Amino acid sequence: MACLHDHSCEEHDCSSTWTLYKHIDLSKVSALNEAVSGSVKSVFRAWDQRLNSSEGYLESNEGDPELIVFIPFTSDVKLKSISIIGGADGTSPAKMRAFINRDGIDFSDAQSMQPIQEWDLVENFQGLLEFQTRYSKFQSVANITLHFPENFGAETTQIHYIGLKGEATQLKRDVVATIVYELMPNPSDHKTRSESGGGLSQVE
Repeated sequence: MACLHDHSCEEHDCSSTWTLYKHIDLSKVSALNEAVSGSVKSVFRAWDQRLNSSEGYLESNEGDPELIVFIPFTSDVKLKSISIIGGADGTSPAKMRAFINRDGIDFSDAQSMQPIQEWDLVENFQGLLEFQTRYSKFQSVANITLHFPENFGAETTQIHYIGLKGEATQLKRDVVATIVYELMPNPSDHKTRSESGGGLSQVE
């Protein structure tokens, strides 16, 4: 489902609602089938800079319009909607499929796995359309993989901007890992008093 802004962005601060780009672990963002290595990182920026492609854009290899974009976050997020600005002349992506909390998805995986949600996209050159998620399914998102299987008929697919709308939790990913580690039982904690004559055996 696509939702059009129902207000003038000149009168409202839209940038305040597209805050998740600040929580993207940009150093770990990656793409499959990008023509220029690392170019995917240029599509994440502030809302008010969404039409500024001076630092580049993501484009697929010639003759192969399919793209996969992997987006990890620095903290768990709740994702409400996604905005995609594509290229002109049929290069905008026509479909988008999402997978969450899965690492290392390749094209074979994407074609065989069931996405958590998929959308039929429309050309969105101003970035005023946002594609709503099934919000209840996009809670505690550590990473999201976006699969763009086709475009509007061009030889390559271009993505100039990806905007993510939602909210981030206060719990950072490295903190979560530390908590999980500290909660893991220490085998020494399960030793019993069998050696001291307590009559109890060691917990298996």
